[in-house]
Amino acid sequence: MGVAIRADLASVPDYNIPGTAPGAILLNSNEAPLPPPPAVIDAVTRAAVEGHRYPEWFSDTLVARLADSLAVPAGRIAVGCGSVALCRDLVQAFCGPGDEVLLAWRSFDAYPVFARVAGVRARTVPLDAGHRHDLDAMLAAITPATRVVFVCNPNNPTGTAVRDRALRAFLDRVPDRVLVVLDEAYREFVDDPEVPDGIELARDRPNVAVLRTFSKAYGLAGLRVGHCVAAPAVVSALHKVAVPFAVSRIAQAAALAALERPGEVRSRAAAVVRERHRLLSLLTRGGHPATPSQANFVWLPLGRDAAAFADACARHGVLVRAFPGEGVRVTVGLPEENDAFLSAAHHYRPR
Repeated sequence: MGVAIRADLASVPDYNIPGTAPGAILLNSNEAPLPPPPAVIDAVTRAAVEGHRYPEWFSDTLVARLADSLAVPAGRIAVGCGSVALCRDLVQAFCGPGDEVLLAWRSFDAYPVFARVAGVRARTVPLDAGHRHDLDAMLAAITPATRVVFVCNPNNPTGTAVRDRALRAFLDRVPDRVLVVLDEAYREFVDDPEVPDGIELARDRPNVAVLRTFSKAYGLAGLRVGHCVAAPAVVSALHKVAVPFAVSRIAQAAALAALERPGEVRSRAAAVVRERHRLLSLLTRGGHPATPSQANFVWLPLGRDAAAFADACARHGVLVRAFPGEGVRVTVGLPEENDAFLSAAHHYRPR
């Protein structure tokens, strides 16, 4: 008889791991299309020399730099191994047996996984007809068991975003005992002035935590570093459940170097936004349903044709992310990569 595994893990959904293929164009993981700037690579190289030493436990130097950049006290910032690790840590820190996590669906795949791994229930609320969070329905779905609510803004995988007035009204009505997590992994790609800055909303709301990452606009997906801005009590709770030394010296050095080049980050994000607009325009002109996006990807709500569309793109050497029965998410790549995807989409014929 083998070692007994937790019986409830059988109900944990498998994460949809993006595929790879030799020579393929990878538009399935929302990665930055360009490698880190040379100065960041130099910082990584220098940090590697001290690879035999542990990193700072709580990334204090990076926290101090983020505090300056965000105009937030250092005691309100926690750093983690990507914002996804901080999602997990927040569930662990604030949920126990009998509690619930509430989220929109479809949204980021990891939310329900982390809830179930922590032994708590994940309850979902459908997106509205425009593929956005239905905040009124989410508010109505809060129960005495709800401890954490995830609002992904912009939403992954649909790219839609809730606007300032609606989000403020929602936050004002959520019970104080419930932690609202504003996941802003794609914040740097927002060009709609009505989409709020979550950090501003969190300044006077102790039950709001904001997540951001260096994986997307900063181009550090392979180095794994993200941060949370929240009330000191939330940050303290994150520290209690965090994996020791989770953020490597190399990741911390890369993030610090990237923060010294805000203009370059803005320029790269702006280039992605321009390509996003071009991609959406050409898809719509070609008769493909495409949802307006505020992220570094576009969503095609293809329903039952989603898997077939993704397979057709793969045959043309372009990998996109299929959510069978729902839609396809396509990362905005370099112009030539987007052109290859558009060509594949043009040749697709529904069955």
